[in-house]
Amino acid sequence: MTKRVGLAKAMEMVRGRSIVGGRAVSTQPSAAVFRALDPSTGRDIDRGYQAASESDIEEACEQAWDAFHDLCKVTCQERARLLDRIAGAINDLGQALIEVGVRETGLSAARLRAERDRTTSTLALFARAAGEGSWVRASIDRGDTSRRPFPKADIRSMLRPLGPVAVFGTCGFPLASSSAGGDVASALAAGCPAVVKGHPMHPGVGELVARAVCDAVEQTGMHPGAYSFLHAGGAHDHEVGRRLVVHPSIRAVGFTGSTRGGIALADLAREGRDDPIPVFAQMGSTNPVFLLPGALEKDAERIGERIAGSLSNSVGQMCTCPGLIFVVRGDSSERFARSVASKLREKMPETMVGRRTGDEYARRLRAVSDIPGVSVRGGSVPEGRGAQDDRERPAVGAPCLFTTKLRTFLHTPALHAETFGASAVIVECDRFEDLEDGASAVMGSLTGTVWHARGEEALVGRLVEILERRVGRIVFNGAPTGVEVCASMMHGGPYPSGTMPSTTGAGPQAIERWARRVCYQDAPEGVLPAELHDANPLKIRRVVDGRAGVDAA
Repeated sequence: MTKRVGLAKAMEMVRGRSIVGGRAVSTQPSAAVFRALDPSTGRDIDRGYQAASESDIEEACEQAWDAFHDLCKVTCQERARLLDRIAGAINDLGQALIEVGVRETGLSAARLRAERDRTTSTLALFARAAGEGSWVRASIDRGDTSRRPFPKADIRSMLRPLGPVAVFGTCGFPLASSSAGGDVASALAAGCPAVVKGHPMHPGVGELVARAVCDAVEQTGMHPGAYSFLHAGGAHDHEVGRRLVVHPSIRAVGFTGSTRGGIALADLAREGRDDPIPVFAQMGSTNPVFLLPGALEKDAERIGERIAGSLSNSVGQMCTCPGLIFVVRGDSSERFARSVASKLREKMPETMVGRRTGDEYARRLRAVSDIPGVSVRGGSVPEGRGAQDDRERPAVGAPCLFTTKLRTFLHTPALHAETFGASAVIVECDRFEDLEDGASAVMGSLTGTVWHARGEEALVGRLVEILERRVGRIVFNGAPTGVEVCASMMHGGPYPSGTMPSTTGAGPQAIERWARRVCYQDAPEGVLPAELHDANPLKIRRVVDGRAGVDAA
């Protein structure tokens, strides 16, 4: 069992400064100071953080560019050792990390421990993928000088790293999608240095994890520029991000957050630079659920309990919480709605990760409730606050369930957008074909879920044909929340859930986002990467003359 550390002792480990090239940057009197909020009380935390200065950003990017040339040359096994050591260093933070996280995010200690474990297991998974090496998808088509009428050239290709990656920490996942989350782990696995912009809602957690990463970089002998962490908050929050994205040394961007934020970064990376770069953004997702009549007739109450638990998980602050639920109206759909509403009424208001998140959730609930044809079925809509109410107050949210008819949904674009919080809209349909119309109208999402009973396979097939064009992952008779980090996982989707629907943010294939294919024609073996040598010294899986395997060419 991890030894408990007092909050005051844990906060002593936080220095409030950015970390560039393995060292905390010097105090600068002109640097903007910001503070994090304790969402459970609504009060600022008595610890100042210095937002990264222009010179800090410049140095971090320049060092990352220098480190890139080193990382390109180190072996895949050395990169694997780095990732394993990062996982160990995060675990070594022990209870101090959890103590700071609880105070800054309002998330429970159990939730944060689970997220820490997911983060370290993801690092370990990427370490195995990097060490094994086959992710580069090496392909060899051997030449034939005797071929007539023209000789056949020797063609070899593989994925090569893009360069330094700017990673934006996210508010809802202070560990799994921030300082050493999936974007950072996959970038380092690919051989790309990471420059992280910390999130202002959890700067202490971000800095603690960043120090663990830098310790691992030093212990494994990597170039110190392989990782840097930049504090950002207050009036300087957006400026730090802007300078990072437009810096010429940055070759790609990783982001998890709102649709508005992701699109702004994508626009900046395209229009604010002489050489546009890719932005891999995971954004808004409604995660629609379709309940077939046979499933509801058989088990409406149990399905209602599962869906209620899924949509209220962590006050709905999960990227895969269901936001739209399509049913065929009838007695069984009514039993389902009663079950969901009953379970949600048992949920007490809970702390959300920040005041801004809680306020946006409340604003969104009011906007949905004001739509003609929409009614509140469970929970309640918070009243608006006047300017005089903008003072210290906890950031809390409670579940809310709405109902509407399909016609209203189809003609109301506001209902198609994500509500980041524990809220869902039940869309009532008259017949199965209406479910198909609903599926055709939903916007791109990370997940789509279908509940069905035996004998409804043909109907399921019709829905799946539509959902394959709308979502990244299709769930059957289950809840969409929770992402199993494994080789087969697809965690991404069409716009607005992502900017690049062909990529995943989870699992070993996420490494490929930070690489591009390079082809070598008639190259002398001495200039080829080891993965393309005839003898296959790394013993990786390759495609040689159209045949896949691990044999030498």
